[in-house]
Amino acid sequence: MTEITRRERLRAATELEIREHARQLLVDQGQHAVTLRAIARELGVTAPALYRYYNSREDLLRQVGDDICLRLAAELTTAIERVDTSDLPGRVLAACRRLRTWALEHPKEFELVFASRHTRADSDPSCTVPDQFGQIFLALVANIVTTEAPMPAQERFPPELEAELIVARTAVVESMAGLDIVVPPQMLELTAVYALLNWWIRVYGHVALEVFGRFPFAVNNAERLFESMLTELVQDMAFLQESTDQQAGSHD
Repeated sequence: MTEITRRERLRAATELEIREHARQLLVDQGQHAVTLRAIARELGVTAPALYRYYNSREDLLRQVGDDICLRLAAELTTAIERVDTSDLPGRVLAACRRLRTWALEHPKEFELVFASRHTRADSDPSCTVPDQFGQIFLALVANIVTTEAPMPAQERFPPELEAELIVARTAVVESMAGLDIVVPPQMLELTAVYALLNWWIRVYGHVALEVFGRFPFAVNNAERLFESMLTELVQDMAFLQESTDQQAGSHD
């Protein structure tokens, strides 16, 4: 038993070393430079030897992306924990702001995780479970949104989206169950799923446009534009606005 455990540890260490070399190539030269041949050259082995650890370059990139997601999740969690637990809007906004600054600091890693086809869902079209970052994002949301903070109940969504929102809700529940997270009842409402989807689209959309320099016109103060969008999102989300109003009242 000890020998098997030692062998597993050695394999895990080798796999991690391979991924770390891959990530460094990604950061230094871009995704195109991440090849099994280049990594093998740095490790002093033959490229075919790496297939004992990863099935393909795509498999390696997916797992590098998982590593990046875990590191990003740790940074988002740290940002959230710096805000008082009673400040619900502050905790949500802290996560959004840290995502933006991280993306600007790590553009190539952002591109791999958020703007490439190297995802498990793409390799398996039948997959409905959120990817690694999706699971982390949902976990953060679940930890932020308590049972005392009602999600919007009045916001409507296009009827044509109902079937897709039901599928998304199922994926959310299954994903959180896999993370041993009890889903707050209000997050099971389709309006809540729709609201969270809209929130993510707007935050991610801004960050992606800024990272890739794809604004349709010159934006000299992208941070101010981002903050303006966050203000609008808080106003649109009833549960955050209610929390903000309650805090303001407590200071009067």
